[in-house]
Amino acid sequence: MAHLKQTFSSLFTCFRETPSFFLQMIRWDSYLDTDEENVNFARRDELNRVHSEEREEPDGPQNFKLDICHQDPGYETPAPLPRAQVKLLSSWEAGWNVTNAIQGIFVLGLPYALLHSGYSGLFLIVLAAALCCYTGKILIACLYEENEDGQLIRARDTYEDIANACCKKVSPRLGGIVVNVTQVTELIMTCILYLVVSGNLLSHSFSYVPVTEKTWSVIAFLTLLPCVFIKTLKIVSKLSQLCSLVHFIIIFVVMTYCLTQIHQWSWAKFRLSLEFEDFLVSMGVIIFSYTSQIFLPTLEGNMKNPGEFRCMLNWTHFFACVLKTTFALSAFLTWGEQTREVVTDNLPSFLQILVNLCLLTKALLSYPLPFFAATEIVYACISRGNYSNYSSPLFALCVRSLFLMLTLLMAMFIPHFALLMGLAGSVTGAAMTFLLPSLFHLKLKWKKLSFFEKCADISVFILGFLCSLAGIVCSIKGLLKVFGEG
Repeated sequence: MAHLKQTFSSLFTCFRETPSFFLQMIRWDSYLDTDEENVNFARRDELNRVHSEEREEPDGPQNFKLDICHQDPGYETPAPLPRAQVKLLSSWEAGWNVTNAIQGIFVLGLPYALLHSGYSGLFLIVLAAALCCYTGKILIACLYEENEDGQLIRARDTYEDIANACCKKVSPRLGGIVVNVTQVTELIMTCILYLVVSGNLLSHSFSYVPVTEKTWSVIAFLTLLPCVFIKTLKIVSKLSQLCSLVHFIIIFVVMTYCLTQIHQWSWAKFRLSLEFEDFLVSMGVIIFSYTSQIFLPTLEGNMKNPGEFRCMLNWTHFFACVLKTTFALSAFLTWGEQTREVVTDNLPSFLQILVNLCLLTKALLSYPLPFFAATEIVYACISRGNYSNYSSPLFALCVRSLFLMLTLLMAMFIPHFALLMGLAGSVTGAAMTFLLPSLFHLKLKWKKLSFFEKCADISVFILGFLCSLAGIVCSIKGLLKVFGEG
């Protein structure tokens, strides 16, 4: 599984897909009864503005009261929003959506990350959860401003709005353009990687068939052709639901096997000495397995009670931290120094085939989410001028078809795509997760921030810059090594 292994060792930031099941099980019955607005977790920021214009006129303000959890200290309930802006996501549903974003394929690389980071890896899993939760909160804080009465009102709707507000003195639309380009780059490259991984998994699962890996990628691509007809998030949500089930099966199989080997567990397997470059790879895998910032502004705007967002974010990241720590620790204690880059490679052969097919299914089911989000960003930007030629269903179908073909062509013809993706992801992932949220928060809230908050934001920005720089260096070294050998 060369490409899949290479991805985990060189790519820090690119997987943003949908995979956890435990919160879905909590509210399974309510999820099945929700209407289309209840499944807006993947809707890109720009769509939040477009679709709100089609809603009914406000009948009066809605009063939000917290009935599930308490707000964080110092957080004020936002001023009442009109009905037209209020959508129908409960806190449980919003939590399920965030969990989907932060429980991904990167989980399979965490035991290998512990191998190279030792006890510090356990600390990093906890620290990464806290940092990503923090940057999510400050990003949402940038959406709000105080009115004349001192109440917090939602002055901005999208990630793009925040960027434009910060860059308005330089160029009114510069920030939004940068954010949109960053998001589209990350989402499209994620789609391409799913195709590359799918071809690799098929090639290894059916090695006795005389077919090349690229041919298998084309076969996988054919199963994704119906994606061009996906026009609503209800379909994407159903596919994400199936993806969560597959993810649960993979984790269950690995954990069950590890528990059967509990008699071999030993804390002596942890390293005390570290190799710096391997530690950087481990840090990247751990930190960027928690990223969900790309969807948070729209998700918070779709909640029935936005005041509960911070509490929801706390609990989802806490549970993700517990689950990731438990999985990574049990797998590493089982295999120790023999832990592979993709932990499923450590399983017996009869389980490997099952898990590989599950990973293939997971990759194919994960593809529609970033694909849909990326195409909707581009379509919204093109049709923003309300030109009739660019707002027809046929034009939208053409945009989706072109993007689908683009992912196939890049997967087929770009050499060493995993390393190239790691290079691009080191910039886009760090920017969306650490650099932009902290920078925007400092820019918009500087006068109201305490000294401690300013130091925290600056520290996060520096950490994000260092992570990005480390990822770029490792990716370039990998590319030079590969091309040098070629």
